[in-house]
Amino acid sequence: MTTFETVAAMISKQLRVDVNEITEDKRLVQDLKADSANIMVMIMDMEDAFDITVEDDAITSMRTVGDIVAYIDAHK
Repeated sequence: MTTFETVAAMISKQLRVDVNEITEDKRLVQDLKADSANIMVMIMDMEDAFDITVEDDAITSMRTVGDIVAYIDAHK
């Protein structure tokens, strides 16, 4: 499974969004209706799944699904 597929599955589960609607250009808040609590849970799940630590300042720059995928790929 690719990083994108794993991230999309996690987002789908957390936000109860059809995984087929999730693309790299989807914005977490505006398009997928995530709130800050959803984002924090997703970040913690992704840290566990990919064995990485996401820096606090990086979280605020992650606006799209693609931003998350790029961060994970750069830090795993």
